[in-house]
Amino acid sequence: MTADELQTLIEDATADYALGDSAVALAKLSRATAAAPDSFEAWHALAEVNFSLRSLDAALAAGERAHALRPNDLFINTTLSRIWMERGDKARAEHFGAQAKIADWKEQLKSPPSS
Repeated sequence: MTADELQTLIEDATADYALGDSAVALAKLSRATAAAPDSFEAWHALAEVNFSLRSLDAALAAGERAHALRPNDLFINTTLSRIWMERGDKARAEHFGAQAKIADWKEQLKSPPSS
């Protein structure tokens, strides 16, 4: 699968989910992660869809795979914080929430506001 095909598959899955076809979205994201196990975007999308469906174990597994690929990413740290909060582990939720804030601050420092 080419990078463009992978991106299209992820985008199609996201659209399917938005249109209410969760089963098709999950199937496409499963294909994407199988074809490209190093795709942060595929794992993150899979985590988000599963989280939205309240499949917290599957969301956590996908989120951890995405986090292993990009541990300093603002969005995956936010996703993991939300998952852990839903699972009732406030300490882990706060840990990932803090990591998200740090990632955001780092981004802000890279592009300070113009004066």
